Amino acid sequence: MTSEAITVLGLGNLGRALAEAFLREGHPVTVWNRSAAKASELKVPGAVVAGTAAEAIAASGLVIVAVLDHAAAQRVLSGVDVRGRALVNLTSGTPDEARELAGWAEANGADYLHGAVYAVPQTIGTDASSIIYSGSPAVSERWQKQLALLGKVTFLGADAGRASGYDVAILVGMYGLIGGFLHAAALARTNGIKTTELTPMLLSWLTDLHPALSTFAAEIDGASYGNAESSLAMNQTGLAMLIRAAAAQGVPFAALDSLKALVDQQVDAGRGQESLARAVESLGVGSQGLAG
Repeated sequence: MTSEAITVLGLGNLGRALAEAFLREGHPVTVWNRSAAKASELKVPGAVVAGTAAEAIAASGLVIVAVLDHAAAQRVLSGVDVRGRALVNLTSGTPDEARELAGWAEANGADYLHGAVYAVPQTIGTDASSIIYSGSPAVSERWQKQLALLGKVTFLGADAGRASGYDVAILVGMYGLIGGFLHAAALARTNGIKTTELTPMLLSWLTDLHPALSTFAAEIDGASYGNAESSLAMNQTGLAMLIRAAAAQGVPFAALDSLKALVDQQVDAGRGQESLARAVESLGVGSQGLAG
């Protein structure tokens, strides 16, 4: 593999890990950070520290952006000559924000690829790291080997917002799980149960739940909820009990009330004997899901 020059914009935990992964494989790496003091403090051994973003971008054909958020990415790239560059943005953002930057890149003569990272910084560059991308097929093909140095690569197509579409959905699921875990821990503590004692049983039950999620996924994609092993009405009763129990123990959790409200809407529409998965139709689709 030709040791082509690569630039990394942003020296947070992720940016440093990205730069180090490229350096390990012999690529010349230029780095830049908005805070010059931080760039000096967080030097990546072997990397060239650029004085400006423009200087860093000019140094390489492949430019990786890993900053705090979409607004920061906009500020970093604004007014900089990016013509002929492959911009790979690993900054978290919404699908529309990714499409906005892709449009800006095209208008300014650059190719744009948006990515979402599923790894902790320590695992970047190993099989434990995976990154999904969408956007410019040309960037995905041209720089495939270099991007694969960061972890397992999945290209999702030419829509720059598609990777972010996956990302926000996955992260919402993750935070929902974490929120549920924290509430479970609080409920356990009120009954004198250690979280370390609870967790193995919880993990076992969640593992057993995996097939149900696959069933729900097929029901949602097919908009077919008639063969219910876990009905809305049954879960409505179960959620009501859990809300009472949580309130009685002094640890109410709004997420339970929100989920029950989705279920209630479907039951009130006469769908109580259909699958719990149908509650998705109460999210953001107005009356469309109730009429199907």
